[in-house]
Amino acid sequence: MFRGVNPINLDAKGRMAIPARYREQITGCCDGCLVATIDPDDRCLLLYPLQEWEEIQKKIEALPSLNPVARRLQRLLIGHATDLDMDANGRLLLPAPLREYAGLDKKIVLLGQGRKFEIWSESRWAETRDEYLQVAEGAEMPEEMQSLSL
Repeated sequence: MFRGVNPINLDAKGRMAIPARYREQITGCCDGCLVATIDPDDRCLLLYPLQEWEEIQKKIEALPSLNPVARRLQRLLIGHATDLDMDANGRLLLPAPLREYAGLDKKIVLLGQGRKFEIWSESRWAETRDEYLQVAEGAEMPEEMQSLSL
C-alpha cells in the first residue's frame, strides 16, 4: 500500500530515488520491477509494480479496439508503458519521453495512490492540488463518502 506525498529531486540523468520507506515493499512485491506510463487525463506519470500493471494491461487489451475511446486508451496507456528496474541504490531512470510528457524537471512529487504511484512536477502538483481544494469547497460529498468518519 503506497500512500503519502514525497518531494524528490531528479538528477541530471533523469533518475529519481524511491524513498527508503517504499524500497523494501517494492522489492518484496515485484523484485524492483515497475512499469511507468502516462496518465491520459493529467500531465503526470503512473508508476505500477509489474504485477499490478499486468492486470491493468489485460483489462485494457480486452477493450473493443473498434471503439475510438478504448483505442485511444490502448494507444496511450500501453503504447507509453515502459519497464523500469529499481537499481541497488533504489533509483529509477525515467525515460526522456515520459519526463517530457509530464513536464518533469529537477523537483518532482511521488504521490502514493494505494497500489500505484503518480509522479508529478512539483509545481504542477501544487497547482492541481489547489484546484482540487477549491472545487471541493463547494462540491457535494458523494453518498458513498457520507458514512465515512475522517
